[in-house]
Amino acid sequence: MSALRALTGRRSLTGERRTPAWYAAVTALCLFMLVPMYLLVVNAFKDQRDIVSRPFSLSPGQFTLEHLVAAWNNPDFDIAFGYAVTIGLVICVNIVSIGVCAPAAYVIARSPRPVFGAALLFFISGMFIPTQVILVPVIFVLRALGLMSTFPGLVLFMASATVPFTIFVFTGFIRMLPASLDEAAAIDGAGPYRTLWTIILPLMKPIVATVFILNTLSVWNDFASPQLILGPGSGLYTVTTGVYASVGEYSADYTQVFPTLLLAVLPILVVFVLTQRWVMSGLAAGAVKG
Repeated sequence: MSALRALTGRRSLTGERRTPAWYAAVTALCLFMLVPMYLLVVNAFKDQRDIVSRPFSLSPGQFTLEHLVAAWNNPDFDIAFGYAVTIGLVICVNIVSIGVCAPAAYVIARSPRPVFGAALLFFISGMFIPTQVILVPVIFVLRALGLMSTFPGLVLFMASATVPFTIFVFTGFIRMLPASLDEAAAIDGAGPYRTLWTIILPLMKPIVATVFILNTLSVWNDFASPQLILGPGSGLYTVTTGVYASVGEYSADYTQVFPTLLLAVLPILVVFVLTQRWVMSGLAAGAVKG
């Protein structure tokens, strides 16, 4: 590293230019993100009086599981059913999104035709359009197709919303793979489809796992899409829409609000903590030539 620095005349960007102000800013940002989560966790195990009077403290005398159990058994919000619907939605969205985007990204990455470069730019531009902006037109389309207030309609919309990012990351990753793999497969008599499914996709496991995790986070946390597309008449609700309906009736009862919110975010929080290393490494790999 010292030799490289001597040749280039540049200092390393990892650590030497970090000033006390930089560390102070990072610390403040971390606190800004962690304090709400801390309040959510500690207040989920306290009574109403303790939540109002001492929201930041949690002593052994304040700790109780009573309200957490009550939130799980809440007759107005079957959280186990919300989990089941949301997990089913996550699986279906990922199957559709990855199944469609992997072949599309392979064609874009390997084809020399300018039209496919333009197609990539088209998909990338979709990353800058907020999902909420197109919800109203999508509702008209789903209603015309007879998919409004249905689970397949929600899957179709949420999968399409993940397409721009998924194609962008997949394309970058495939471009990193040497074209000699395709040439060797062609010499052995493999066509494009066989090359994709037997050679390219197995090498894409890290980036596929990353996209699966990020799509899972996005689908789990989405509120507007299931709230508007499913609606109250479908009889289905995700974790976020179920929490909204439940907490809305008990907005002043913090012993109902905090435990319900904790049950809603706990599974996806655990998933993120356990998989964040793979998410970051996968994104770095997929964005190099994206």
